[in-house]
Amino acid sequence: MRADPIPKQAPKPRRLYIDTSAYLCILLGEQGADKLSRETAGAELLSSVLLVLEAKRNLVRLAREGDLKPEQYETCIDQFEQDLTLFVFRDLTLDLCQTSILPALATPRSLDLAHLRTALWFHTADKIDRFITMDNVQEQAAKELGLPI
Repeated sequence: MRADPIPKQAPKPRRLYIDTSAYLCILLGEQGADKLSRETAGAELLSSVLLVLEAKRNLVRLAREGDLKPEQYETCIDQFEQDLTLFVFRDLTLDLCQTSILPALATPRSLDLAHLRTALWFHTADKIDRFITMDNVQEQAAKELGLPI
């Protein structure tokens, strides 16, 4: 009697938490964007809804300061709107704000702390493969909290 082969499951996509600094790096084509783009391709992208607020605010600021020309701003906003569909977002909720989780040494800014706690929430539910940030202080805080960086 011949046994049927066990069907192979497709490998689970990498789960990556992207903070706003990493997303803007990719969107604006900053140094390191190519590497991040390759790493995030085909991955499950996770973030806080804060990414939406922070990214849009920063695009407006860059346009107002003249660092983005009107056509660049429009291109970035259009791409941003398309990119939103690629993410799984977690709302900033009272339970995330009330938890006492803090890095042992670092004292992150409030919105950075919200990103860290959101990443921990995702990581607890189903391990993330990497917390991605362009901010060295944020990276150190993530490391202190046991997030993979």
